[in-house]
Amino acid sequence: MSTEPTRVLLVDDHELIRSGLAGVFELEADMTIVGCAGGVGEALAAYDELQPDVVVADLQLGDGTGLDIVRAVRRASATTGLVVLTMHSGDEQIFAAMEAGASGFVGKDAPAAEVVQAARHAAVSPRSFVCAGLGGAMVRRTTAGATRLSEREHQVLLLLADGLGAATIGERLFMSESTAKTHIARIYQKLGVGNRAQALVTAMRIGLLSSGRPADR
Repeated sequence: MSTEPTRVLLVDDHELIRSGLAGVFELEADMTIVGCAGGVGEALAAYDELQPDVVVADLQLGDGTGLDIVRAVRRASATTGLVVLTMHSGDEQIFAAMEAGASGFVGKDAPAAEVVQAARHAAVSPRSFVCAGLGGAMVRRTTAGATRLSEREHQVLLLLADGLGAATIGERLFMSESTAKTHIARIYQKLGVGNRAQALVTAMRIGLLSSGRPADR
């Protein structure tokens, strides 16, 4: 088994953060920083030149994102570890990093030891994704996926988003007012809400309605 330290390339557009991370990694006997970069272009050039074992990259960069680096490096290598750091660690960012081919995802509010541990994991298992918030994100994605409206219920939801009441919705869809009310009740039940406002907010959050134009058909 190799006793050589893991060679790490750090990418962040803030010099202070790069220096801080470099200091943390250099305290570890099994880690060594071989280079630093401040953007996507610089990082990819450094990767080609240095061939590090692990790249630790910020998600938001001046000339692109850390995911641009992840995708480019992953196309070139299946064995390079790729860790994404971010201030915005929502479900969307977690899944985007995983789907891009990252090995790990760490929020910048996490302890420094967690970043180092993610890099260790990435060096050993570059194609196995780790993230402290992955379990919760998976549960939320599964729950959202289970919220399926029928075609008719979705039509009713769109008319609710237009501000129409049950009677007018019934007229538009050639059904009785009581049937329209039944559909509305089922929509509320499936979305786990109690009124129109909550239904529209929840529907936009899980992608059933566009936040830009709720009733866009």
